[in-house]
Amino acid sequence: MPDYRTVARVSAVPSGRGTVVTVKGQDIAIFNVQGKFYAVDNRCPHQDYPLGMSPIFDNLVICIGHAWRFDIKTGECYSVPGVRVQTYEVVVEGDEVKIRNDAIPGESAARR
Repeated sequence: MPDYRTVARVSAVPSGRGTVVTVKGQDIAIFNVQGKFYAVDNRCPHQDYPLGMSPIFDNLVICIGHAWRFDIKTGECYSVPGVRVQTYEVVVEGDEVKIRNDAIPGESAARR
């Protein structure tokens, strides 16, 4: 059975908003889309802008740097085909938002 780590409270991430959490030294953006939660790497691969602070529309996060658009379900970039951000499995239990722990690289892997 997969191991999950609590990263946020449901009540701390209003619908239509995102936030950033740090897990194992890695910044991860958490989004609430009409009560459904998603998680992706926080940094845009273009110029490293934070996706967790960027606006979301439906299932898209639009990078505040240069408006690259990412599907928060799949990580696919609609602005540049072939580019994507890592996504993470999320579950919600009560007021806890959890990410699958084994999918997040450790601190040493994130710094390579």
